Amino acid sequence: MYDSTCPFHRNAWNCIRNQRENMDRINSWKWVPERCDLNRVDPGGFLSLMRDKNIGFVGDSLNENFLVSFLCVLRVGDGGAKKWKRKGAWRGAYFPKFNVTVAYHRAVLLAKYDLSYQDGVKGIYRVDVDIPAPDWANIDDFYDVLIFNTGHWWGYDKFPKESPLVFYKGGQPIHPSLEMMDGFKVVVENMVAHIEKVFPQKVLKFWRLQSPRHFHSGDWNQNGSCLFDEPLEEFQLDLWFDPSNNGVNKEARKLNHLIEETLKGTSIRPLDLTHLSEFRADAHPAIWLGKKDAVSVWGQDCMHWCLPGVPDTWVDILTQLIGYNLETG
Repeated sequence: MYDSTCPFHRNAWNCIRNQRENMDRINSWKWVPERCDLNRVDPGGFLSLMRDKNIGFVGDSLNENFLVSFLCVLRVGDGGAKKWKRKGAWRGAYFPKFNVTVAYHRAVLLAKYDLSYQDGVKGIYRVDVDIPAPDWANIDDFYDVLIFNTGHWWGYDKFPKESPLVFYKGGQPIHPSLEMMDGFKVVVENMVAHIEKVFPQKVLKFWRLQSPRHFHSGDWNQNGSCLFDEPLEEFQLDLWFDPSNNGVNKEARKLNHLIEETLKGTSIRPLDLTHLSEFRADAHPAIWLGKKDAVSVWGQDCMHWCLPGVPDTWVDILTQLIGYNLETG
């Protein structure tokens, strides 16, 4: 539906321009759900449905990956789309033909966090579990649809034990101190409570569950690789992703369980794109990152997705859910 010339691309995910091998093959696969039809979104029709409304994504770079796909798809319906960056948004677009804004607010933990220094040395990362990150703290009166996520920064590769996350609530440290996963659970509980309290009931709210990673033979900083030509087979999925196997990519299902438990009984709908994405070990940028030294510095990218690619299917699912909810009230 779009190509490498979309102006909203992020270079590292623009796999056609970066000459990633087998892109035609990668994008030849289609997700066919059981007992329902999933059609490709009609960009003009969807923008018309959303006229005078706004859509916001809040979370980490996987929600940005999702946003870029969304913007490139919707631009097909309004070639006059312009880049938009206001109200704390990291990036976004305005579609003037329909008066629709779609934007992304970067908040990797969702909660506010700050790094402290002592004598020029890194100290702790203070996480205020009950305070939203400033990038999305003041958007409750702007968006009609919101898609939240967090998860990919909750690891010791991002926050090593030498400079750990220390969790605060009500301005005071939580005692006893929380380990990483316990802290994740408390942050999700508090952010869900904040969303329920602050955002109007009429706002359609989704929480996107985890996007699976496909690092093979090591994590991103351990020479992990994803140079695959074909999707995984169904029988391989548990070997890759079941937490009981303690593999490199186990965190998606583990975090999903905690998120789903917290969302029960709330107005926030889980947006489960995990299972369909688990198959697609072949669809990451891998070594085709658009910069000469990127792989030697950052390793292969087996976490984000090539665009065009898997997130385009996410867009089809999300737009169908939005349309259904708007039409049925």
